[in-house]
Amino acid sequence: MTDDLLSRHDVLLADLDGTLYRGPEVVPGAVEAVRGAADRGVPTVYVTNNASRSPADVAAHLAELGFPARVEDVRTSSQAAAAMLAEQLPPGARVLVVGTSALADEVRARGLAVVGDAEGADAVVQGHSPDTGWRILAEAVVAVRAGALWVASNVDPTLPTERGPLPGNGSMVQVVRTATGARPQVAGKPAARLLREGCGDAQAPLVIGDRLDTDIEGANAMGAPSLMVLTGVSGAAELLAAAPELRPTHIGADLAALTRPPDELAPGPRPGWDVRADGGTLVLSGDGDGPEPTVDALRALCAVAWEQGVHDVRPDGAAAAAALADLGLAERPGR
Repeated sequence: MTDDLLSRHDVLLADLDGTLYRGPEVVPGAVEAVRGAADRGVPTVYVTNNASRSPADVAAHLAELGFPARVEDVRTSSQAAAAMLAEQLPPGARVLVVGTSALADEVRARGLAVVGDAEGADAVVQGHSPDTGWRILAEAVVAVRAGALWVASNVDPTLPTERGPLPGNGSMVQVVRTATGARPQVAGKPAARLLREGCGDAQAPLVIGDRLDTDIEGANAMGAPSLMVLTGVSGAAELLAAAPELRPTHIGADLAALTRPPDELAPGPRPGWDVRADGGTLVLSGDGDGPEPTVDALRALCAVAWEQGVHDVRPDGAAAAAALADLGLAERPGR
């Protein structure tokens, strides 16, 4: 029996943006990894904080990209947000929707009424939409100030795209927070609810994501192991400085890590690298003897950084300098 990371889990709870794709582009190797897991009997549940599209649209997009995805395999923060509203409001309650028609449809499906202005609104639900503007945000502010229940699908400040990080729902939520002084209830990651709903009857989930403050923090909130991939938002500098609740169980360059032994993916000593703390700086030396020398350097650095509370780094030697440059932690000499 193969003793790799995949063999220890019975479902993958995978983030989408930055983990499986970036905008319209598939992350290299992601389709093969997800299909390979399915061939071994480990399904993937697609868990996204993005509330702008319906589960059916998300599944269709994933299928177009080559992923084995059905509607029932998708869990969105719009579904979780609508469920939170329905648990706290009577049937027919009026909900001001700041977001797309997909979010409005989820609200209606829960027996609630969708309205477009603040007058008489019992609640405000806010999800990502590229068309969100001042007028609807102003209506949300008026409603929240009047005492309306406020639920945000998620509070991600940015959204990863092929053009780089762009404003996410959290940036729009912050506008309402600034104007009202209120805080919303949050349906999506890092709250554990959305991930728990994706588990179903599975007993050994693995949460996979690219963002520490949503995917990884959510995994820790539900007590599940996690795989952090370096294909999206969070990078090496954030990992080194991560607080305990943001630290992943495993670190991988991408989803190919699923077929690696778990011990090789965990933060800790790695072959060919030495890390020592020198005052307030971590010093990396060696030449990296493993199959992933650059990511191995990061795994070794994280272990010492988290133990010592130090996250500034410098290289000792050319190989260490190259590894730090590749991780975005230093510049290569001569650049």
